[in-house]
Amino acid sequence: MDIKATDIKNLREKTGAGMMDCKKALVEAAGDFAGAEKLLREWGMAGVEKRAGRATNEGRIFVKGDDKAVSLVEIACETDFVARNTDFIAAGDQMAAEAFAKKIDGSAPDLEAKVVELASVIKENITLKRVKTVQAGTNEVVHCYTHGEGKLAVIVTFRADKAEAFKNEKVAAFVHDVALHIAAFSPMFLDRTKPSAAWIKEQEEIFQAQVELDEKMKGKPANVIAGILKGKLNKLMVDLCLLDQGFVKDEKIPVATFMASVAKEAGVKLEIVDYLYVKVGEA
Repeated sequence: MDIKATDIKNLREKTGAGMMDCKKALVEAAGDFAGAEKLLREWGMAGVEKRAGRATNEGRIFVKGDDKAVSLVEIACETDFVARNTDFIAAGDQMAAEAFAKKIDGSAPDLEAKVVELASVIKENITLKRVKTVQAGTNEVVHCYTHGEGKLAVIVTFRADKAEAFKNEKVAAFVHDVALHIAAFSPMFLDRTKPSAAWIKEQEEIFQAQVELDEKMKGKPANVIAGILKGKLNKLMVDLCLLDQGFVKDEKIPVATFMASVAKEAGVKLEIVDYLYVKVGEA
C-alpha cells in the first residue's frame, strides 16, 4: 500500500511516535489514520504529546570535538533518572557526534526528530535545548571541560601569535585551568568591554539607590559619593568579568595577570577570545 508522507508526518506530530513506527501503523491500518493512531497507542508508542507540557529541568550535556572544533548538545528531560538512562546517554552521544561531523550550530531539525523518537521510547518529555559548535580560527584552539555527569560544560577559545604556542606544556595546562575556572566561577562577561551601556547604567542606578537609602551616606560630599559608586561598579566588574576574577589556582592574582605571566614564560602572546558556559536547567 502506498502511504503518503504527509500522513506519516501528521500522525507523528499528533502522537509523537517515530517515523518508521507511524508508517508501519498506517500500513497495518490500511491507511486509516484513526486506526493507525489506535495501533500506536496499543504498541505504547504514542502519547508524547501528552507529556510535552511537563517541565524539563533535568538533562545532560554532550560534547564531541578536538582542539579545532567542539560541538555541544544539551538534551533536557523531566527527571535525573532519565538523564542517567543508558539509552538517553547513547542517543545524546550520537547526536553530539553528528553535530560535530556536520558542524551544526543552532537549528537542527534532524536532531529534533531523533529527540522525538527518543521521547517515544523512554516515555518522558524530552527536548533538544541547544546545539552549539565552536570552531577555532587561525592560531586558535578550543578546549572543553564537562563536569558532574554532563550537568555543566565549558568551551573556551584561545588565540596565540603562533599556533605552536599551544604545544607548550604550561600554556596547555593554563588553557585547561581556565576552563576549570569558568566552570567554578561562572563569569558573566569576558572583560569590561562586553557589558552593554544599558546594563551598566542599570547597575549604577541600583548602586545610587542603595547609597541614597544608606543613612551613613547622608551629608557626604558629592565627590565622595561618586567615588563610592565607582568603587561599587569596579567591584562588580571584578566579580563578573573573567579576566578580572581571581584565578582559580591563585585567587590573589587576576586571570589576565596570570595569563600574561604564562605567556611571558612561554615566549608567546596569548589571549582568551571567548567562552561558552552551559549548565543544565539554566537558560
